[in-house]
Amino acid sequence: MAAQALGQDTVRERLRELPGWSLTEDGITRTYRFGSHFAATAMVVHIAQLQEELNHHSRLTLGYDTVSLSVRTHDAGGAVTEKDLELARRVESAGAGHAAR
Repeated sequence: MAAQALGQDTVRERLRELPGWSLTEDGITRTYRFGSHFAATAMVVHIAQLQEELNHHSRLTLGYDTVSLSVRTHDAGGAVTEKDLELARRVESAGAGHAAR
């Protein structure tokens, strides 16, 4: 069964609980900054682990000291679903342990 798309107003309301995340045409997005490339890379590995646990994967980009994510659900027509928000919550929680800003 396909995931249920959430309305844009609902997504914006829920993003209030996730500082730094925003709704864009690519889904929900966030860029984190780190003190070094190694710290950013460690965060990417942690995110990959979370994505495997949830069986839900984002567009993930590693820069020198940044990590950017773009999350949406393809089997919901590219809309944002509860699965996306759950991944964002878990990534946000992990970010604190990696000194993400």
